[in-house]
Amino acid sequence: MLKIFNTFTKKKELFLPLSKKKINIYVCGVTTYDICHIGHARTFLIFDIIVRYLQHLGYRTNYVRNITDIDDKIINTARKNQEPAFILSQRMIKYMNKDFLRLNLILPNEEPRVTECMQEIIKNVDLLLKNKHAYISDNRDILFSILRYKNYGLLSHRKYRNFSHYDSFSAGKDYRLSDDFVLWKYNNNIKNNSDSLWNSPWGFGRPGWHIECSSIINKYFHNTVDIHGGGIDLLFPHHENEIAQSTCMNRNFSVQFWIHVGMVVLDKQKMSKSLLNTISIRNLLEKYDSEVIRYYFLSSHYRHPLEYSEKNLIKSQNILIKIYMSLLGCSINLSYRSLRRIQVRDDFKNQFFQAMNNDFNTPVACSVLRKLSKYINKIKKNNFYLANILASDLIFLGNILGLFTHKPKEFLFKLDQVFIKHSYIIRNLIKMRNNYRFEKKWHLSDIIRIKLLELGIIVEDHLNKSVYRYR
Repeated sequence: MLKIFNTFTKKKELFLPLSKKKINIYVCGVTTYDICHIGHARTFLIFDIIVRYLQHLGYRTNYVRNITDIDDKIINTARKNQEPAFILSQRMIKYMNKDFLRLNLILPNEEPRVTECMQEIIKNVDLLLKNKHAYISDNRDILFSILRYKNYGLLSHRKYRNFSHYDSFSAGKDYRLSDDFVLWKYNNNIKNNSDSLWNSPWGFGRPGWHIECSSIINKYFHNTVDIHGGGIDLLFPHHENEIAQSTCMNRNFSVQFWIHVGMVVLDKQKMSKSLLNTISIRNLLEKYDSEVIRYYFLSSHYRHPLEYSEKNLIKSQNILIKIYMSLLGCSINLSYRSLRRIQVRDDFKNQFFQAMNNDFNTPVACSVLRKLSKYINKIKKNNFYLANILASDLIFLGNILGLFTHKPKEFLFKLDQVFIKHSYIIRNLIKMRNNYRFEKKWHLSDIIRIKLLELGIIVEDHLNKSVYRYR
């Protein structure tokens, strides 16, 4: 039975879907002001795995991932580029789709853009105003009143920071907090912002971030979601604010499981565009096959932070090479899975599914695949029939994780070409380093040595030459 860690309760719980017909899954998508980085890749790849596994278990999934195609960051970037905001968004969506296709991510059933849901957003802001969970500020923005929702902080276990007496509602005296968040940003300067403003009962403006997701969930799921997820950085304030406004909009709002993916960190800092320390998906795909990237992400539990490491990417690549090597020469036939039960097959399968049923424990599941691969190599010479059966099992189990989608020869040939290119670059770097050493420019020589070390390459200096090896 599948157990999932629920961020809301802080414990693993038995997964019992709200409906037998299908599972509703909502994941907060990207904001389209720049190309996607590997932090995005990890989050959406994890939900790709979750959807794949649920489908394997026989569930029908209704997977919705939104696109935030209007936002202050989009508007500011578009102004710098001297282009309309919607043109920038369209271009970034196109790049995103290319990146996600190359990563072999399952397409959502629906991928609504915020700009397509403006009527629903305006309707929900109006509802929150009418039931006095929101108010119009002095600058004519519409804000959600946190103090009007008594259960604020249930998800994140964080409370508002402070409050000050600001105004009173018609129903009686109340307080407004510095943490009250924007539902609608007023801006009547339509002349200079025609592509990023919408008319509403309160004048022109655009929605706040949090109301967008609440409105999309209301539209596509009628406020009933089995799994709601995103990166751990969205837990507060985004998901906390979602719960507050969605509950106040509709008392029947229900999320069965909250799932949050750990951040990708670089030099112990969160990888984010605002910190200017991101590595784009497209750049990573220039260096590594998508399955290498997938295996690298799966080798760490999804709830833990992941330190970006070229060394571990190379390690993942080497593991996949060994697994594909074990499949060489085997006759792969997935119909073998229907053959009589063999104890060794059951052992590997039970270990794999036990891991996946334990909160999608992909590191353990991947270790089972490695053990199965080693066992195939061990018996290939003496029991080719069983090796073929187990090879088919290996492909089948790997496919559940989106792995082993290549033919072994094709994958290995592709990596050979990468290695040839890689070796050429390394040799040139070492040649450049030797020149710096000859000129006694030791600091430049050390920079190249450190860079090579980051790539998992150790340079050994001898009397007349330098050689390298992979660590």
